[in-house]
Amino acid sequence: MVDNELLPNLSENLLGTLNENDGYHDILIEVGNDSNVKTFRAHMVILNCRSPYLQKLLSNNKKKDEGTLVHIKLTDISPDIFEIVLKYIYGGRLSLKEYDAPVIIKTLVAPSKLCLKELTPYLESFLIENEGNWMEQNFDSIHQTSFEDDSFLHLQKYCTNLISKEPKKVFNSPKFSSISEKLLISLVKNENTQMSVTQIWEHVVKWGLAQNPELPTNTKEITKDQFKILKNTLQQIIPLIRFHQFTSEEFWKKVKPYKKVFPKDLYEELLGSFMEGRSNTTKTSEPSIVKEINEINIDSKIITIQQAKLISKWIDKSDKSTTLYQFKLLYRGSHEVLVGFDAFKDFHEKCDNKSRTVTVIKAKDSNEIFGGYNPIEWKSEGCGITKDSFIFSFKNDDNILSRVVDEKFAIYNSYYVGPSFGNSDLYLYNSIGGLGFSYKKTSYEKQIRETDELCFVEELEVFQIMSN
Repeated sequence: MVDNELLPNLSENLLGTLNENDGYHDILIEVGNDSNVKTFRAHMVILNCRSPYLQKLLSNNKKKDEGTLVHIKLTDISPDIFEIVLKYIYGGRLSLKEYDAPVIIKTLVAPSKLCLKELTPYLESFLIENEGNWMEQNFDSIHQTSFEDDSFLHLQKYCTNLISKEPKKVFNSPKFSSISEKLLISLVKNENTQMSVTQIWEHVVKWGLAQNPELPTNTKEITKDQFKILKNTLQQIIPLIRFHQFTSEEFWKKVKPYKKVFPKDLYEELLGSFMEGRSNTTKTSEPSIVKEINEINIDSKIITIQQAKLISKWIDKSDKSTTLYQFKLLYRGSHEVLVGFDAFKDFHEKCDNKSRTVTVIKAKDSNEIFGGYNPIEWKSEGCGITKDSFIFSFKNDDNILSRVVDEKFAIYNSYYVGPSFGNSDLYLYNSIGGLGFSYKKTSYEKQIRETDELCFVEELEVFQIMSN
């Protein structure tokens, strides 16, 4: 006889205790919130053994009097999902074929919350092996869920592989118009897709119009103000599209009608490229040549090619990224000229309303370099909200990356300061003695300076990040 042949009996017996009103229950668990609340009876000894989270919770909720039941609340799990997980806690089994895919997706959150680590990969594997079609049709929700928790490694790998190897399945999904901006950006940045750049652009326009259903689909009927709405929707996606791979005819038919949604400088650059006959008429790209040209022509007095590559990886949030973006210089200033009441007038004239920018700062009388990435537009007042900004420092071989943790205060805009990040996290202002900057850890995760004392600027550069 195999040892585990006896386990089913044990499992059934323990499950039976959940439904018995035998007086041995010593805990009440109130699950859910608002009108969707249900109370479960359970046994502390079993919960203590099976869930580290519940064990810790119970240690803070001891019995006050003999004969009374311990009462705890779990407001962030629904009663239906908790009932499924509670049966697993008692019986050690979970028959997933009884549930449809949306229920299993919701169930994923509970093991992470209750520290049932072994259950997470089991649920993930079942979804991937048995619900492939449903997951492709609902890829956006799967993608969003998979990256909400670091423990969902199998789902993250599934999503990454599908975006890399079969992006057409997402682009051609009937639910494509409702995918998130984050997922669309991942699709557009994928260099291995078998779809043409023209097809990608058509899908991006389709997606942008779908986010604003009040807009006409005929470009001739779209007003100036409506184009501004579409421009705001697509502002983080357009710089990622490889427009240089269009033929002249494709550019004229597919892109020109939407010129009002482009940043003016980008459209003029593209238009000039096609008018000079430098478009890619064969629809093939020469990435190695483009990258070599970019490496030779990075116009910076502060950062090296290697540091530009590292910033590119940070923007892509991947150490394996091979993308080298174009660093287009928008603005340069030095310690000597950045003085006076209007010290940052030139910066705002050249950089306001520009998105996807990298600021780099060379500290005066030091070999330290500081900076930050702003994926949204600079303005002359107010706070900028984004999840994707970061600040950094280079000092010898010591590189520090600090991503935003308080997205509501990611970017600080003011006519009287330069490019600034967070609530004084990296703050450029005009001080006695010239332009200076200070750092106080508030809105970003790490400290990029050893001190928060004022440091003067020797050189300041702002680049716009463009895709090849």
